[in-house]
Amino acid sequence: MSEAVSEDARWLAAAASLAARARPLSRPNPAVGAIIVGHGRVVGRGWTRPGGRPHAEASALEAAGEAARGATLYVTLEPCAHQSPRGPACADLVCASGLARVVIGCMDPDPRTAGTGLARIREAGIAAGHLPSPACAASLSGYLAAKRLGRPEVTLKLALSLDGCIALPGGESQWITGPEARAHTHAMRARADAILVGGGTLRADDPRLDVRLPGLAARSPERWVLTRGKAPGGWHALPAPQAIFAMEGVQYLFVEGGARAATAFLAAGLVDRLLIYRAPILMGGRPALGDIGLASLAEAHGKWRMAERRRLGSDTLEVYTRLPCSPE
Repeated sequence: MSEAVSEDARWLAAAASLAARARPLSRPNPAVGAIIVGHGRVVGRGWTRPGGRPHAEASALEAAGEAARGATLYVTLEPCAHQSPRGPACADLVCASGLARVVIGCMDPDPRTAGTGLARIREAGIAAGHLPSPACAASLSGYLAAKRLGRPEVTLKLALSLDGCIALPGGESQWITGPEARAHTHAMRARADAILVGGGTLRADDPRLDVRLPGLAARSPERWVLTRGKAPGGWHALPAPQAIFAMEGVQYLFVEGGARAATAFLAAGLVDRLLIYRAPILMGGRPALGDIGLASLAEAHGKWRMAERRRLGSDTLEVYTRLPCSPE
């Protein structure tokens, strides 16, 4: 990798980190981050604002003002090319900005833009290109899943003992993990549009499923329950895992329990990420999963890749992502 490309990759990764401020408040729009760099320093930055407007590019250009002239824009997603009653097309704003260069981390699969934004910027005489960025793709994973697969990205969270249990034989499950792991779970909830539990978990635990971290209570996700019956007040019903294809406006779905819901989503091949919180205890109790439909042990291999591992107090978090070769 050349020094110039490496520098561009670093700025795109910084823009991806900035985009985290927008998630999930930017819905129904994607959480995008933008940084404008002139003469080696940041002169403007922005991220998609609550409700989806203004877009990241518009915020960054407003912050930069005249300093945008001759500068470089790093943006996680291709600037939109379609007009909207809620605001101008970002590609047009970029064309009129005086920027010298634009570097895009992800092309937009939305057919209303899909290469048109990049082409329009180039036609305006601005040097613009796409540098594929894993950091940008990760920051937009839910949006990309919604556009390419027609469903939300699904994260399954499991809090386990060393022997793979989620409850004692009598059903007691609070708390398996310590306060640090529970706080991390709440931070992950704050990044989701919707959170789901099984009907048995709802009846047994009556969980709040909100975000109880200072300053983040407003980011509590919509509450869903996996049931063929009627959902209680304040909840939405999902009749089956396959029904996530009809969840409008949801880019990130966080599945938090219990064993039947986890098993159902895994059996359907609809889990993209695993968050496994493992406590240093033995329980000899209820297993985390049932039959997920594997006919042989060989089918279990080659489906998951460890993306992260860290200590959270006395517990351990392991994050796994589904390998691309695995079937949906």
